[in-house]
Amino acid sequence: MIWMSWRQFRTPALAGAAALAVFGGYLVILGVRIRHGYGDSLELCHRQGGGCAAAMTDFQNRFASQLYFLDAVLLMLPALIGLFWGAPLVTRELEAGTHRLVWNQSITRGRWLTVKLLVVGAAGMVLAGVASLLLTWAASPFDQVADNRFSTLLFGTRNIVPIAYAAFAFVLGTVSGILVRRTVPAMALTFLVFVVIQVLVPNVVRPHLRTPVTAAQPMTAEVVRNLGFLGQHATVAGLRIPGAWVVSGSQLRAADGEPVDQHSYDNCINAGFDGVADCIAKLDLHVDIAYQPVDRYWSFQWLESALFLGLAALLAAVGRWRINGRRT
Repeated sequence: MIWMSWRQFRTPALAGAAALAVFGGYLVILGVRIRHGYGDSLELCHRQGGGCAAAMTDFQNRFASQLYFLDAVLLMLPALIGLFWGAPLVTRELEAGTHRLVWNQSITRGRWLTVKLLVVGAAGMVLAGVASLLLTWAASPFDQVADNRFSTLLFGTRNIVPIAYAAFAFVLGTVSGILVRRTVPAMALTFLVFVVIQVLVPNVVRPHLRTPVTAAQPMTAEVVRNLGFLGQHATVAGLRIPGAWVVSGSQLRAADGEPVDQHSYDNCINAGFDGVADCIAKLDLHVDIAYQPVDRYWSFQWLESALFLGLAALLAAVGRWRINGRRT
């Protein structure tokens, strides 16, 4: 059964291996270039006697577009595995009627499906894992400078979570095919569900995988200058803690914990671009924030991987139940 599954899958497997070779070769070349660029930026910092901000910003700008494009490719890889390896896995057998020959042999339906899931699913996980490993290695100097490991793009394309994404997307595609029984509609359903899950998990589930740490962030002039937004009603956006993930934040509050006086805040906002930060700093304000510390990064990687692998196992059980209940 394993040999037969491999023979049926070998053409897609060879195509995937060829694509991985091209992708990996490009990443190796890019990784070497990134390390050379990082070394040049450090050398420039040493020659200037410090003040590395401009040099590191230039380093990031040189490689940001290429890495963001590769991040997008890897973020879509699990979906492609689900579309082109998962959805046709059973539906092509159902559409061609070849499943009847297998089901009339000594091999049970459940074993037939399980072997297919394990053989092709393992190949998909290896493909995603190797691609993620290469991208993680290539981008590591850039990621170190960016210091934003919890961002949606970086978190979802580094280390181990892409492997779990690939497993989930593949089983999702396979089970969609079993339920829909047509390849093209199954592919459409797989893509839709996977995209919805990939939007919901980072924004709704991931922030609560562990209880956030709470703290009061003083609004110094430097912090205010680095904000992404100051709202009309004393709301802020873009507040960052080095390496950490800020999950939520309150409005600006005074030292006694009460909301900032709106009149005082309006006076600061109207003080002009250069004076806003210093004016707000003089009000002795803070923001109550909830954040995930940087030392939780790997626990989040493992927790989210376990979540997606658990969903894959649940879907596989649904697929076995549906296959066993089908008429030939």
